[in-house]
Amino acid sequence: MFKLFRPVVTAVLTGATTMTVLTLGALMPLGAGAQTATQSAVVTVAVASNFTAPMKLIATEFEQDTGYQVALSFGGTGSFYAQIKNGAPFDVFLAADTRTPARLVQEGLALSDSRFTYAVGRLVLWSNNPDLVDGTDTILTSTDINRIAIADPKLAPYGAAAQQVIERLGLTQALQPKLVQGKNISQAYQFVASGNAQIGFVALSQVFANGKLKEGSGWIVPKQDHTPIDQDAVLLIKGQGNSAAHALLEYLKTDKPRQVIQSYGYQY
Repeated sequence: MFKLFRPVVTAVLTGATTMTVLTLGALMPLGAGAQTATQSAVVTVAVASNFTAPMKLIATEFEQDTGYQVALSFGGTGSFYAQIKNGAPFDVFLAADTRTPARLVQEGLALSDSRFTYAVGRLVLWSNNPDLVDGTDTILTSTDINRIAIADPKLAPYGAAAQQVIERLGLTQALQPKLVQGKNISQAYQFVASGNAQIGFVALSQVFANGKLKEGSGWIVPKQDHTPIDQDAVLLIKGQGNSAAHALLEYLKTDKPRQVIQSYGYQY
């Protein structure tokens, strides 16, 4: 016998971070030893904002496949580091880099043997104008461009990668007056999507799905033009006794979520 639980999604805005609580339940057998959705453990996950779209889908599938529940918060990796240091109640951290999870391990806030790379991000120079970017970097030297969005290189791995690209192209001095910094990659994307910046360096996953750009135009930056954007997952100390947290980390290593990750332009 199966019982279908109705989906309930609650979104709570907490400053610069969006908390989305997914309690979609699952299609689960109600036999001996079966666990109902209301009895399921909940895993609370801090997710780098570039991974928002794929993680929402993965979380839904995880709930359906396992019966566990997921609470997702999206924000900048640097901001989450500060929150975790200050006792934020996260079980799992999906960062946008490798350095921050490693630092949490060194500081005794995460478990070293749980850390692994769940995705390798790609950077794209993007415009919401479908005719503006011709698939190359030539738009960067156009005199018609006066605002270029970038995530804060000090806080955001994608911003640091964008800065490396600009330096590699020898355009640091020319572009510095045009740069508009967002505190994370989501804000950089919003600057471009809203038209406040004509172009911007954003995460490919924000504008890409099923093998192509969803909208606008872009130049997918060659991987060799910046340090690889390896993104690590780690189990935080708070989550070490949470079966749902362990299950989610193992689930991320399986084929089903990896197919989702690839569909958004990531590697793994």
